[in-house]
Amino acid sequence: MTKTPTDKTNLPSRHVTEGPSRAPHRSYFYAMGMGDEDIHQPFVGVATCWNEAAPCNIALNRQAQSVKLGVKEAHGTPREFTTITVTDGIAMGHEGMRSSLASREAIADTVELTMRGHCYDAIVGLAGCDKSLPGMMMAMVRLNTPSVFIYGGSILPGRVPAGSDVPAEYAGRDLTVQDMFEAVGRHQAGDLSDAALEILERVACPSAGACGGQFTANTMACVSEAIGLALPNSSGAPAPYESRDQYCIASGVAVMNLIEKNIRARDIVTRKSLENAARVVACTGGSTNAGLHLPAIAHEAGIDFNLQDVCDIFRDTPYFVDLKPGGAYVAKDLYEAGGVPVVMKELRKAGLIHEDCITVTGRSIGEEIDEVSLEADGRVIYPVETPITKTGGVIGLMGNLAPEGAIVKVAGMEAQHQLFTGPARVFECEEDAFAAVKAREYEEGDVFVIRNEGPAGGPGMREMLATTAALSGQGMGKKVALITDGRFSGATRGFCVGHVGPEAAHGGPIAFVRDGDVITLNAIEGTISVNVSDDEMETRRADWAGPRKTIYASGALWKYAQLVGSAQSGACTHPGGSEEAHVYMDL
Repeated sequence: MTKTPTDKTNLPSRHVTEGPSRAPHRSYFYAMGMGDEDIHQPFVGVATCWNEAAPCNIALNRQAQSVKLGVKEAHGTPREFTTITVTDGIAMGHEGMRSSLASREAIADTVELTMRGHCYDAIVGLAGCDKSLPGMMMAMVRLNTPSVFIYGGSILPGRVPAGSDVPAEYAGRDLTVQDMFEAVGRHQAGDLSDAALEILERVACPSAGACGGQFTANTMACVSEAIGLALPNSSGAPAPYESRDQYCIASGVAVMNLIEKNIRARDIVTRKSLENAARVVACTGGSTNAGLHLPAIAHEAGIDFNLQDVCDIFRDTPYFVDLKPGGAYVAKDLYEAGGVPVVMKELRKAGLIHEDCITVTGRSIGEEIDEVSLEADGRVIYPVETPITKTGGVIGLMGNLAPEGAIVKVAGMEAQHQLFTGPARVFECEEDAFAAVKAREYEEGDVFVIRNEGPAGGPGMREMLATTAALSGQGMGKKVALITDGRFSGATRGFCVGHVGPEAAHGGPIAFVRDGDVITLNAIEGTISVNVSDDEMETRRADWAGPRKTIYASGALWKYAQLVGSAQSGACTHPGGSEEAHVYMDL
């Protein structure tokens, strides 16, 4: 079936396809096998974060081909391109982690530059790992093009083969990479043999896909649906499921519908839709990193939505989806229980969803929820009336140790473990803390303070999973606490407070804490304090020698450290939507 030629008068691709002056440009398109119809249709950028670094990205190239089929079916011309990914699981526990958060900005920047340089009219973005999801969504909102997001899908859970020589608690249950990081701690404590560790590492990650619990990738995948940038339930199917291809084709068709209706990313991403997304993070016990990424996405649209705004929503949202690391189930189980649509249906019953927010289907969230026939199964998804806990799985903290706030994941933590007081054990970087854990050079009741790991001071705001998992593996996860101006993995559990702001490099109080200072963490009241008077803190500030120098005096991480803002506002590197003087789509 032929289609009436598209009027490109108001589309960016007219700058490279229309009129006699663009004959040189069209010659390039003919060189790539395109015909007249292809050239004069809307151009859709199909952006992937495909690479061979880790299983979370390895299936994206295949899924992109299905997206292109959908775009072509709907009379568009897909143009595939790739950007980088730094995968946290590989970068964890060493200097490579400094590149992780910075990669989010690089992803957004490179997608923006590719779209601008080639004048694409819309984007379908595929991402699979922690920072690539928000990075891709940030680019969509920054450009304000018709946009559809697709998650590459989660990994399948691992299982220990019958008869394997491993401790009984590993047999017969789902395994994730979280178990591997904690197994390292057990191995260091002498509770796990070399042979058992080798067996576990071979079976924990059995397929393509992102880490299987409600860690950062799956958290942000849920966000993509809740915020309206992804088709309903498209984030749920694990990466190996061929049913993902149908969502990819449908996403290609959907973006063409958005072009026709001129529905752009900022029509979808609003203050209300950001609040919907924060609700879904809270009720699923999602990653604390959402407290960094939601403000960053908002920043691209010029919406003021900071860490405390996110935490205010977390505080009054019930936690009712029982996912790892605090709970029992993995992303595959959530999908089989009905996925994000059922979760949002439960939130609507409690009046906690803005139903009028538009989605990439062109319909509202409320209209999409009306189509959901499944109910909470009571196993993975509890009814909202009988939640696991009445408050969210992620809590914001504020006090004299964190005037700009901090964040802690309490999903799966008993109430008695949500209040912790103990002496500070100060470390100037994560490596020092990990070495102390490995050597058991700490006491039960200590509060680990890891500083100089913020966005600028790190640089890069590293995650601390290696240290926290080692503590859990030693059986000390509930017997010590940890605070940092860095971040935690979505797989972290225990009383671990991240995003303490201002960071040490910016002269925040965490820079002046000393060994033995008594720190009190209260997730029930939402406070974080140190028993140091204001006068004493000012005296210490006056004696401060300034930010610790790092070895990153040039290159990408130096540049990042110069530009990056506070974690409270998303750790962004440019002024954002509120300062822009044009919209890409209207040039």
